[in-house]
Amino acid sequence: MKYKKAQNILPAHVLEVIQEYIDGGYLYIPRKSNNKKSWGENSGIRKDLKRRNREIFKRYNEGISVKDLTDKYYLTESSIRRIIKQERECV
Repeated sequence: MKYKKAQNILPAHVLEVIQEYIDGGYLYIPRKSNNKKSWGENSGIRKDLKRRNREIFKRYNEGISVKDLTDKYYLTESSIRRIIKQERECV
């Protein structure tokens, strides 16, 4: 998130009203609820994790052990088992 100067964006009368509440401080203005994006939507991490999880499940089905998967993906055994369970439910 980039900071923007309020005086460059807001009309003067709106800026004056805001200054009555917070003069010179930082103010976070949340997105409108219909514009909110879900976690990972901007960065693409959600898509990457989904791809990784499918790959883990595929390798597990090919006979790769949970222990070997933990070593390859640097995840705990419980995380690998959770991923396998979730992917199994999707199939």
